[in-house]
Amino acid sequence: MIYQFISYDRDGPVAVITLNQPDQFNAFHECMHKEILQALDVACGDCSVRALLFTARGRLFSAGANLGGLMQTNAPGQTRGENVERIMHTLFNKVTAGLHEFPAPVVVALNGGVAGGAVGTALAGDVLVAARSAYFYLPFVPKLGLVPDLGATWFLQRALGRARALALTLTGERWSAEQAESWGMVHAVVGDEELPATAMKLAQQLARLPAHGVIEARRAFDEASRNDLRAQLAYEAHRQSELLDLPTFEEGTRAFFEKREPRFPGR
Repeated sequence: MIYQFISYDRDGPVAVITLNQPDQFNAFHECMHKEILQALDVACGDCSVRALLFTARGRLFSAGANLGGLMQTNAPGQTRGENVERIMHTLFNKVTAGLHEFPAPVVVALNGGVAGGAVGTALAGDVLVAARSAYFYLPFVPKLGLVPDLGATWFLQRALGRARALALTLTGERWSAEQAESWGMVHAVVGDEELPATAMKLAQQLARLPAHGVIEARRAFDEASRNDLRAQLAYEAHRQSELLDLPTFEEGTRAFFEKREPRFPGR
């Protein structure tokens, strides 16, 4: 497919989706998100894709929504708010959910500032790696009288706790990549020039995981967020009862005793 606002590439088993409007600070708009959804659909339907790398070109990862476009967005018979809600349901929210539910590990490489709705979209990945110049910024309440969206409230409360997530939302403070790393939001912070190679190396590593591994891990931590300890212990035991009988466990065990890396099949 030919893309105008993103690029879609392959590096072996890793699919790479790159926001590609650096002159517009990769601001979110309908056409960009239609292309992201198309690329996600292509990658999801290709069983040779065993990991996804989501990143951007330019000085910012994304400035969030294109406010100029939103100001001009009005469908006949709808208010601006009603029309934006429609766009969120049909496009923007689907991208966040598509990344979070992708059937293979998702690495998000943050090449620069992450603002507005892009915060939620970025946090939908499984493993985040940030350039040292990257930062996070939520202008919704103090600058626009809106609430954080595209999953930001869901992800930030889980990553930071309610008190810190709410304080950052109300104050509009920017927080650096290093601060995000110390709070557990991102896996690693590296020099800007090191980011592409570091992120790809990590994606290639995750591509060697058992195909079902990321789905099982996500579900386990989702269950942990709502279970008490005894319920979670029971959940873990139940999952092991099924997973121990899969060929992947047998291969992992053989590899352990043979002192080699396991070779797991793809999706």
